[in-house]
Amino acid sequence: MTRMTSLTPALFTHAERLLLQLLSFQHPADGVMSRYFREHRNLGHRDRGFLAELLYFVLRRYRSLQARCDGEATQRHLLLAALVMQGHNLRELEPVARATEMEWLARVKGFSVQDLAPAVQLDLPDWLYERLLAQWGETDVVALARALNQAAPLDLRVNELKADRTAVLERLQADGIAARPGAYAPMAIRLAEKPALAKHPLFQEGIIEVQDEGSQLLGLLVAPRRGEMVADFCAGAGGKTLLLGALMRNTGRLYAFDVSEKRLANLKPRLARSGLSNVHPVRIESERDIKVKRLAGKMDRVLVDAPCSGLGTLRRNPDLKWRHSPETVEALTVKQASILEAAARLVRPGGRLVYATCSLLREENDAIVDAFLASHAGFRLVPVYRELQRSGWQGQEACLQLRPDVHGTDGFYAAILERA
Repeated sequence: MTRMTSLTPALFTHAERLLLQLLSFQHPADGVMSRYFREHRNLGHRDRGFLAELLYFVLRRYRSLQARCDGEATQRHLLLAALVMQGHNLRELEPVARATEMEWLARVKGFSVQDLAPAVQLDLPDWLYERLLAQWGETDVVALARALNQAAPLDLRVNELKADRTAVLERLQADGIAARPGAYAPMAIRLAEKPALAKHPLFQEGIIEVQDEGSQLLGLLVAPRRGEMVADFCAGAGGKTLLLGALMRNTGRLYAFDVSEKRLANLKPRLARSGLSNVHPVRIESERDIKVKRLAGKMDRVLVDAPCSGLGTLRRNPDLKWRHSPETVEALTVKQASILEAAARLVRPGGRLVYATCSLLREENDAIVDAFLASHAGFRLVPVYRELQRSGWQGQEACLQLRPDVHGTDGFYAAILERA
């Protein structure tokens, strides 16, 4: 928790203005905050950190905060209640709280959520709580929701083309950055805190990239080999593309497909730092683009990190649970099935297709894979544990479902499909 050494009325006003924008839920929270901070460069690093932590706390605990505010859930009251829930004492709030609010804040501090509905206690929308409950049962949902309401740790991926993990850990330790090896991925490092790394030589030289350890495991499932033709079908900003290129030891040909020119542009400086020369970014209009069709049956490996609800990333993107609905999820499943269908046409006989999401919902995960296999007799499911055993994985899963409460990673799903 960031301690308030200088909570001022001016800083609190910034929090109110930002929260008003965030609670419209029209745009991703991280983008809203980044734009606000660019527009208010007078806010120092520490003030920005304080605001981000406070506002993300409000987004994570929005339902229970509303209950604590008891019908007075203005931006002001939500923020004051959040500060109390974070453990700040009433004296610390005196610079911004009105005298008439101190008694109310004392009631907020003593408020018990035990009599509230489970979905409210766990800060989930009703529809999402019901779906997770149907999948995993009450005990698991409680543990999962509590984990999702915590801030995510900072994970790094070592670019093994340039260094090994042991050497990077030693360098971080020498620089006073506490870190340990990841639990599952052999190139993963987890930091104890969240230092600014953009100007660190390890980052600038392309030796490390920020990437959740769960995301790194997806690359291990693709398991590309030297000299192969590989496609990252929904490359985005390219985190997994860079990993696949490193696993290929900078050989072969790796296509990074995406519909967004902006996302692919963001990949270019990362590519330059990485030292990779086997990556070919390609913007496509859709999954049916002629550029995709020309490569039909030629790919050894294809990764489909499909557009999804992102509900497995709520530790980082808590606004998603309030921005999504059953209708938006249903629309996504139609898109996911279409993308998987198109990506499958790229795979050569004997090749591998990995379908992945950062969702926790069965309809975006197993349901998509089951429907695909039912209509594509030429593909078979390969149990993921066979690939992950090489990294010391202990499970026996057919498909991968990572959860923050179980694995300490974001929520990821993946299935390996091989073409006969």
